[in-house]
Amino acid sequence: MSRTPYSKYRAKPTYVDGIRFASMKEARRYMELAALQRSRIIKDLKLQERFALHVKGELICTYVADFVYTDHDGRPVVEDVKGVKTDVYKIKKALFEVIYAPLKITET
Repeated sequence: MSRTPYSKYRAKPTYVDGIRFASMKEARRYMELAALQRSRIIKDLKLQERFALHVKGELICTYVADFVYTDHDGRPVVEDVKGVKTDVYKIKKALFEVIYAPLKITET
């Protein structure tokens, strides 16, 4: 019996502009953000931006944001495309929002 490999949460990897995205939802959001950047509504779009999460000088873990960009008002936006909010994600989000305050993670 042959099994087709799939991700734990059934997300289907998708390629757009030669970039691999973990899910079709993330790929669609990238296309929306890329269009906003081309229209100059947002700028400095970055993918898979890493944030070190230190507590009392110790590196606890790293949070990887799906997208980071500057909105039309010049504010930084950290965005995560979520299908399932795992316990690990919830902890990383809480740490991120304390360590990098006033930044918040926007979930789409």
